[in-house]
Amino acid sequence: MGVINLSTQSWYRESVSLSADSAIERGYLLKAQGAHIVDIGAESTLDHALRIGAGDQQSALIPVVQALAQHVPVSIETYHPEVTQQGLKAGAALLNLTGTTQIEEHLRIVAEHDAGVIICFVQGANVREVQDLTLETDMVGVMYEYFARRIEMAEKCGVHKIFIDPGLGFYYRNLQDSAKRVQYQMETFLNTFRLRKLGWPTCHALPHAFDYFKEEVRCAESFMAVLALLGKTDLLRTHEVPKVRAVLETMGVFKN
Repeated sequence: MGVINLSTQSWYRESVSLSADSAIERGYLLKAQGAHIVDIGAESTLDHALRIGAGDQQSALIPVVQALAQHVPVSIETYHPEVTQQGLKAGAALLNLTGTTQIEEHLRIVAEHDAGVIICFVQGANVREVQDLTLETDMVGVMYEYFARRIEMAEKCGVHKIFIDPGLGFYYRNLQDSAKRVQYQMETFLNTFRLRKLGWPTCHALPHAFDYFKEEVRCAESFMAVLALLGKTDLLRTHEVPKVRAVLETMGVFKN
């Protein structure tokens, strides 16, 4: 899954598109580079970034979705039901759901459009309203129970295409220490296989470990991809499609 950020405050500048035309161009490029899905978001997840209202999100997203959905499956990232409705109506195939409020409304909209959903593990109302992550001894076990409840709800709403995402890139206040955060991310990657018992594929947004990679930060997602694949992850969300595709191909040789 390649990434297009429509917010100028998204810190990964290589994925930022400043206009609909540049976003559409990037979508074509991502497909050519090997992306099977293109994920589009109109609001940065950084805690200091401006909030983008549902109307402005729609204005930014819809022209891009309409253009790209004809050529590659498109995912939209939002926690606003009205954005979900208009994005799927415009042709998006997948909702990247990064909130925990109005869940049933989102899921009914997804079912109405016969679309899919990525259910993210979020402790808070949405990815922008998190503070501390309640860290248990077995966080994958906590995630398992969380996803089991959400999957049951999705299936009751008529959703039949589901991914689950542990949400490792979200900015929890008590994970600002780089060593603690990276350890949590790595342990989750390697234990992702335990979530497969839920019966649905897993998705990981690959994080960056900036404090360690520094000027080589564009290589970080490739490293994280190895850990994710060792944990049996099914879908990788990345800003660096060519680098991660090379990892996938190399790991495929190893698997064979």
